[in-house]
Amino acid sequence: MKQVSPFLMFQDGKAEEAMNFYTSIVDDSQISEIKRAGKEGPGEEGEIVQGTFVLKDQEFRCMDSSIKHEFDFTPSFSIFLECDSEDEIEELFQKLSDGGKVLMPLDKYEISRKFGWVNDRYGVSWQLNLQ
Repeated sequence: MKQVSPFLMFQDGKAEEAMNFYTSIVDDSQISEIKRAGKEGPGEEGEIVQGTFVLKDQEFRCMDSSIKHEFDFTPSFSIFLECDSEDEIEELFQKLSDGGKVLMPLDKYEISRKFGWVNDRYGVSWQLNLQ
């Protein structure tokens, strides 16, 4: 086995927008590769057939689904961010929750001195923890 990568499947052509958003808010991040659908498909021309991006040292893969389906992202799978400072966790929480849904407000819990859980505007679930 070469590697294991989380894979995110977006609907409505949101993969590129999401990759740009994620790499803009997480330091040391970049989009590594984008493969687009041609005139022949699959899906709409220009949509992401496969995208690869890196947040810190973690590689993610994603795509725009060319097939409409009834399911979407679920909070039972989330991206966990370990933050270094109060400013960092508060800024990330604000950016990720903007247009999304707060599942656990940013606060002190038994599990952490500061923790928050959100679904972002694309439906992807994020847990943020202050080290």
